[in-house]
Amino acid sequence: MSRVAKNPIVLPGNVEVKITDGQISVKGPLGTLIRPMTTDVSVVVEEGAIKCAATNDAKQSRAMSGTMRALLANMVKGVSSGFERKLTLVGVGYRAQAQGDVLNLTLGFSHPVAHKMPVGIKVETPSQTEILIKGVDKQQVGQVAAEIRAYRSPEPYKGKGVRYADEVVVLKETKKK
Repeated sequence: MSRVAKNPIVLPGNVEVKITDGQISVKGPLGTLIRPMTTDVSVVVEEGAIKCAATNDAKQSRAMSGTMRALLANMVKGVSSGFERKLTLVGVGYRAQAQGDVLNLTLGFSHPVAHKMPVGIKVETPSQTEILIKGVDKQQVGQVAAEIRAYRSPEPYKGKGVRYADEVVVLKETKKK
């Protein structure tokens, strides 16, 4: 059995979990998340904690029990405290500006790049070279950050581009004659 699934998820006082036919919803101060459930995993809410267990001894069921537990833990954390991803722009003239739900980027192209944020994602620019992406859904926050990074990912010779704040770009040595 998955060792991850054995640990119960402790619910904060302001988080409410409802299990209905085929889906689980987690409601907290920051919003509500809904995820479909699989028949391989049984989810029980008791005594202020969520417990996941495999319904049978099949390999798929045991694997999904740990996955479902991790997904539920991320949902509980998301609706209670939220997730954020920080990006930095490295390069001369590279700038970012948030205007409502649109992020305007100047990345050295002949045209500006305007990235529209999906519903549930907020973007902030504390400075012209920093981007903060915040949201309730961990997967969606990471996906938006990856899409923004993909406009101009860091190149290996000078390190210019959009990178995650904790990302380390290993620079290559240039060719010598």
